[in-house]
Amino acid sequence: MPNINSAIKRVKTSEKANSANSAKKSAMRRSIRRFEEAIASGDDNAKELYQVAQKAIDSAASKGLIHSNKAARDKSRLAAKLSK
Repeated sequence: MPNINSAIKRVKTSEKANSANSAKKSAMRRSIRRFEEAIASGDDNAKELYQVAQKAIDSAASKGLIHSNKAARDKSRLAAKLSK
């Protein structure tokens, strides 16, 4: 643990940011997984789940949690699964 006040504050803010980023990334993965499960089981709400997953991917990319190329690749794969 640091002794300098500014370093102590920095540790607190970085821990808070880390937990928020982890939660957002986990929510993105969860929405992708829900969409893929809906496609596998042939549910009717796959289109809505696709839109939710796409929004989560875009949000993560805009926040810098994932690279923009990974976001494009993931969205492309989901769109291909939806069209089948």
